[in-house]
Amino acid sequence: MGRSGSFMNGYHKRSADTAAAFWHSPNGLRFMRTGDVGRFDEDGFLILMDRKKDVIISGGFNIYSSDLEDVLRSHPAIDDVAVVGAPSEKWGETPVAFVVCNAPIDCNELLAYANERLGKLQRLAEVQKMERLPRNAIGKILKRELREAARQRAIR
Repeated sequence: MGRSGSFMNGYHKRSADTAAAFWHSPNGLRFMRTGDVGRFDEDGFLILMDRKKDVIISGGFNIYSSDLEDVLRSHPAIDDVAVVGAPSEKWGETPVAFVVCNAPIDCNELLAYANERLGKLQRLAEVQKMERLPRNAIGKILKRELREAARQRAIR
């Protein structure tokens, strides 16, 4: 959440989205909700961890996709990675990784690699290989498309 005179006025013809994006303090100051999730370190510096919409809630625990992506990115066969939540009958959501590889490697090998390095509550349910990750015109990964692909392969 932030406040500035240079923030947008709102979304074009989307008044409900505009109302949801802003919060007004009791003394009338207008703040914009950025959707970022962060924490303050011991020195008072803000550490941005993830986007709120990218947090995976599995069995009541918050899993930050960026943490899982960092672990997978450390594997030498991985060129690109994105992790999203897939629907799970047991957990509500479960993490699924989409990877672009630069060498032949089995998805189960990547799954084992990541899960050996992750906490018990963070473990991936699946790794899927792709030729390339979907991106918008400025190069940002389109996680909404990956979430839809994961939804279609719901984990039991």
